[in-house]
Amino acid sequence: MTITQLKYVIAVAEHQNFTKAAEKTFVTQPTLSMQIQKLEEELDILIFDRTKKPIELTTVGQQIVDQARNIVNEADRMQDIVDQQKGFIGGTFKLGIIPTIMPTLLPMFLRTFTNRYPKVQLRIEELTTDEIIHKLNDGHIDAAVAATPLGQDKIKERPLYYEPFVGYIPENHRLFNKKKIERTDLDLDDILLLEDGHCFRDGVINLCKAHHLATTESFQLESGSFETLIKLSDEGLGMTLLPYMHTLDLPDKQKKYLHYFEEPSPAREVSLIYPKSELKMQIIEALHDVISGVIRGAIAFQDVQIISPTKKKSA
Repeated sequence: MTITQLKYVIAVAEHQNFTKAAEKTFVTQPTLSMQIQKLEEELDILIFDRTKKPIELTTVGQQIVDQARNIVNEADRMQDIVDQQKGFIGGTFKLGIIPTIMPTLLPMFLRTFTNRYPKVQLRIEELTTDEIIHKLNDGHIDAAVAATPLGQDKIKERPLYYEPFVGYIPENHRLFNKKKIERTDLDLDDILLLEDGHCFRDGVINLCKAHHLATTESFQLESGSFETLIKLSDEGLGMTLLPYMHTLDLPDKQKKYLHYFEEPSPAREVSLIYPKSELKMQIIEALHDVISGVIRGAIAFQDVQIISPTKKKSA
């Protein structure tokens, strides 16, 4: 039994296809098939049911794959121990970031991180929270930046900052003339929302005193981008809520529509999350330090600011 054989098994289990698994592990399909067959003969069991299309794991095969992931992770940890002993911070690191954070946070820290740690090859993907959880558990990414808490047993969460919600309210809206808005002012009947699948949408819904969309409205719309929500709000079709950092680059003509909450302002917790196996911790620590540093250096707008985990606001 070899680590390479276990990696081949994991690849086939994930792709449910020998050819695709071979492509992903950079070997020929016959080589991969032969190595898996040798492992099955050694263990005297069948890991895969090859009569099914796509290929499926047998009952014992699922247990083998679960154990194989543990063994491969522990083997990778050995290299981590060596790297940490040498003080080496480098290699490929796969990072996921949710869509409502990616456009604002990434430009803030990416150049600083790459300049400070030139030996790290960051591979960054924009992923939904569900995709991040799945890829972290399967070992396809090393860490992620997401809204928390997630309550996942196999994932650690390390808060980076707490980002307030800000109202974007057009002139014809019932709340436009309020200097400060309150949670109890919110009603889903007149709030433009992100589409289902965005955790920021869930946060907005949890803030509102109503928990269903009104059926009497002339239309109901959900969008995948804050830009679309802002444009619709500008047309007088409703208010929306934005994460604080998304408001920083708005033109002055739109900033007049920003309304802040009475304290304590509702905020989302944004964390660096990673598997409890804690592989590549030296890079995770470096990422946390850089992101936390640029957030602390962010310029506050009016009387609202991004706050650190040591000064947590009410969510």
